[in-house]
Amino acid sequence: MLSREERNPLSQWWWTVDRPLLGAIIALMLSGVILSLAASPPVATRIGLDAFHFFNHHVFFLLPSFIVLIGVSFMSPRQIRRSALIVFAISIALIVVTLLVGPEVKGSRRWITLLGVNIQASEAAKPAFVVIAAWLFAESTKRPEMPATSMALVLLLTLVALLVMEPDFGQTMLILMVWGSLFFIAGMRMIWVLGLAGAAGAGLFGAYLLVPHVAGRIQRFMNPASGDTFQVDTAMEAFSNGGWLGLGPGEGIAKRNLPDSHTDFVFAVAAEEFGIVLCLALLALFAFVVIRALSRAYRNEDMFSRFAASGLAILFGVQAAINMSVNLQLIPAKGMTLPFISYGGSSMVSLAYGVGMMLALTRLRPQSEIESPVGEPGAARGFA
Repeated sequence: MLSREERNPLSQWWWTVDRPLLGAIIALMLSGVILSLAASPPVATRIGLDAFHFFNHHVFFLLPSFIVLIGVSFMSPRQIRRSALIVFAISIALIVVTLLVGPEVKGSRRWITLLGVNIQASEAAKPAFVVIAAWLFAESTKRPEMPATSMALVLLLTLVALLVMEPDFGQTMLILMVWGSLFFIAGMRMIWVLGLAGAAGAGLFGAYLLVPHVAGRIQRFMNPASGDTFQVDTAMEAFSNGGWLGLGPGEGIAKRNLPDSHTDFVFAVAAEEFGIVLCLALLALFAFVVIRALSRAYRNEDMFSRFAASGLAILFGVQAAINMSVNLQLIPAKGMTLPFISYGGSSMVSLAYGVGMMLALTRLRPQSEIESPVGEPGAARGFA
């Protein structure tokens, strides 16, 4: 057992990290292992792979993801800013390379293979972008003469332009929603927030007019008879089959026909085999992570830590909400993973990086760690 009297880095981390928040995240990771075992074998068998192919890969990526999560949670705010800048620059470069030489799959270029590993660079760009934008907004509150908000807008437009070129409108809308939330939290004028919302709405309408597959998804959502709604209909069938307590582990029926049961529709598999009770438990875990992180961030006196932790919590929560809403046919279908539950190596490692930064920014820490590099003396100030 680690003692409060010890002064080694591990002991200091243990007594300053938000352990309930960490516990909820680990619970989501373990739930992902169980649901991957339930959802992935039918998909693997259907395409001629070993039944446990996707499950083995899920577990394989879980270990490095957990190492990234814990390692990043040791960082100081200054180290987080620097790492986010590096990760964002590398991610942007990889997105450009993907657009140039990446394979086209279903009309999109989102993946590139490096050293035998498929990488979706936009996943890593999201948490890094949120941290950089938070830093710029924090600087604008301290130094109004600095064009920090304009710089944040330029970064937003750069990332959005690259995502639209892939195209990936789901990630684009997610980035816009999180950036708009940070813009509002930073105390910017409501007229600018409404203007951003209007621009996003205009962009969505433009995509509806100009991009056939976006128009098709919206039309199928508004009028299911207008096209193929097999996946969402099968997902709703899974919820109906499962009822409150589910059919039991491995007894799912609808999952055998769901092409994306291990990724986009794993929530439906959870409903069919383990019931709505488990779905509500997962929803409670996601809500706890978001609310707990926002609560801790609100108490932080450092503006960068407050904005960055809030932005990362909103990113985590909105992504989960989008996935679950698609499963419940509340919004048009959009391929987006359920954090730590869905299969996906790039997604899991990037989520671990983002959540690790969230844990680091919500730790109790001396003020010297906020303003100065680790190891410099300073007066102790923190929050409960």
